Amino acid sequence: MEKITSFTINHLKLLPGIYVSRKDQAGDSVITTFDIRMTRPNFEPVMNTAEIHTIEHLGATFLRNHEFFSSRILYFGPMGCRTGFYLLLSGDYKSGDIVPLITEMYEFMRDFEGEVPGAAARDCGNFLDMNLGMAKYLAGKFLESVLYGIDDDQLIYPEG
Repeated sequence: MEKITSFTINHLKLLPGIYVSRKDQAGDSVITTFDIRMTRPNFEPVMNTAEIHTIEHLGATFLRNHEFFSSRILYFGPMGCRTGFYLLLSGDYKSGDIVPLITEMYEFMRDFEGEVPGAAARDCGNFLDMNLGMAKYLAGKFLESVLYGIDDDQLIYPEG
């Protein structure tokens, strides 16, 4: 079997950032898949499921309600390795195109107060696995360490 594209990226060189993971054609539309990498793979601890789950709920809610991008959002969810998230957008984008959107989303998460959207038994299959405090902390850390000073090393996958 052929390796899938995401397994061909050298994770030992991969820094936290925003990367175009792939582009697919769906009929007349281009679907851009983004790798939103919050922790450095194999160097930093991975995120726990409770904060990942909380970030997923907050991020999906924010994105699906965004004034400009809501109609372009196809999916936002965690990576199995627990180092980041995938965002699928309808349209042909580069990583730099969505830095303002991702910054706005992480500011929303960092500043969020109240009940996590969808964190109820009726709305979620594992509603007790949430950690808002840690999700807010990680969102703030990602903003400060990556998004507010992002450069090409954090927007383009490393070679080899």
